[in-house]
Amino acid sequence: MSVTPTPTTRHGHPRRAVLRDAAQFQAVFRDGRRLNGPCFRLHAALSAADAAAHDPRVATAARLGVTVSKRVDKHAVGRNRIRRQVREIFRLQRDGLPPGDYVVLALAQAARSDNAALRHELLSLFERARTLKPRVAAVTLAPADATDRPLPPSP
Repeated sequence: MSVTPTPTTRHGHPRRAVLRDAAQFQAVFRDGRRLNGPCFRLHAALSAADAAAHDPRVATAARLGVTVSKRVDKHAVGRNRIRRQVREIFRLQRDGLPPGDYVVLALAQAARSDNAALRHELLSLFERARTLKPRVAAVTLAPADATDRPLPPSP
């Protein structure tokens, strides 16, 4: 007797929706805005809409990075429970979030909270993130080229 798997829709995160390397995390920590809660700290580096239109390297959708250290919970089971809650709430909220990179940093209180409390706080943080405005990079003018300057009058 063979069992054929039923077709299901995959609701996971596409690879492009996940921050993977340390440089991406550091950029969010450096350039992002920080929202605090008792269990989590959310860093959000939003992409300006006009920047995303002109630069293909700028994220056009929300991407997530999660960090749960051993200081939060020394047991891997507890850290993974927290990560699963963060990823699930982000998956449900991703379409409504402004484009950019989001890093959720778990705090020690997260290990002592139940799943419902974690979800409630994450929903609250992502709701607050919706109201953030992207930072506009300061634009400086390039120095004028020497050939563009008028010649001084000759004596």
